[in-house]
Amino acid sequence: MKLLHRVLAVALLAGLSVPTFADKPEASSSPLLPHQFAGWQLSGPGKPSSDPAVADPVNATVLKEYGFNDFESATYTRDDGRKLMLKAIRFADASGAYGAFTFYKSPPMLVEKIGDQGASLNERVLFYRGNMLVDAVFQQLSAMSAAELRELSDNLPVDRGNTQTLPGLPRYLPKDSYVKNSAKYILGPATLDKINAPIAAEFVDFPAGAEVVLGDYTSSGGGATLELIAYPTPQIAAEHLRRIDAARQSTVQSASSPANLPANLYDKRSGPIVVVASGALSPEEARSLLAAVNYDANVTWNENTYLSKRDNMGNLLINVIYLCAIIIGFALVAGLAFGGLRVFFRRIFLERLLGVEDDVRFIALHLGEAKNPPSAGASSSAKTI
Repeated sequence: MKLLHRVLAVALLAGLSVPTFADKPEASSSPLLPHQFAGWQLSGPGKPSSDPAVADPVNATVLKEYGFNDFESATYTRDDGRKLMLKAIRFADASGAYGAFTFYKSPPMLVEKIGDQGASLNERVLFYRGNMLVDAVFQQLSAMSAAELRELSDNLPVDRGNTQTLPGLPRYLPKDSYVKNSAKYILGPATLDKINAPIAAEFVDFPAGAEVVLGDYTSSGGGATLELIAYPTPQIAAEHLRRIDAARQSTVQSASSPANLPANLYDKRSGPIVVVASGALSPEEARSLLAAVNYDANVTWNENTYLSKRDNMGNLLINVIYLCAIIIGFALVAGLAFGGLRVFFRRIFLERLLGVEDDVRFIALHLGEAKNPPSAGASSSAKTI
């Protein structure tokens, strides 16, 4: 009997555990691309994958640094025979999608209003929305291609909440002399090495919490690059700026120095941001470019301030004034009512209506007359008037 009980117990536990694993969805089970949109029909099943090497064999490490989650590619067709090839990559948050978008876009691309931001070159359209990046290649463009991709953007499974927050560092890039579509947002050393940044990853120190944005600029002598490196605190930024300056001095003193820094380099610190300008820049242009970057701290107060009508101090003061006015008005009405009733009963009700004279009297003691004692026979009682 004991053996039978043990067998039944094991079978019951196994039966309870099977639905738990069967009902647990995989991270990449939900499709990234719809079956149809704007007249485009899915041609064959999509090809999902959670391997960044499948999405981009050359830049798999770059995708990992941006927070790669999963990937899907698919081919769409229309009734007229045209084809559209789509690749969709889902990242952990919007910062990763935005960074990958800046990595893949190039200056010759045109700006497109698709998703959160888009760019196009010939038949290729690149855009991101939330934490999703989409690369579309048309067999043949039409006047409605952009509108069709906007409809696709609305159908993407975008995550909601804090994952939609974009990085604030790119907004510090100056606008004057900026080369369009040249900004690159970087979160790791592999990406920094891919774009040949002036400051190498060994000086940036990504494990310290750094993030980088680069932009190209035009100058009188040719081209220039501005690199912004943001750290968690100003103290960390100051320490890394000292390292860069020490390495630059070492490079100037010895041509065989291991520090690989440009010879024409200018830098400064603004709050937690280290600003580095390099390229064909004159000292005046470098100073002007560096001076255009100024850190501005934004303080966000997320505690409830209780500014409702009930908790507003202004409303409280107004209500106190109303209460005082009501009390004063009540006192005036009560005083007038009390005095008016006395006049009514004495003068109108008694004298006029009833013909009775008012016999209200008061007693006078005449204390001043106490010095002269009253004569014999006079009453010692108080005189009544």
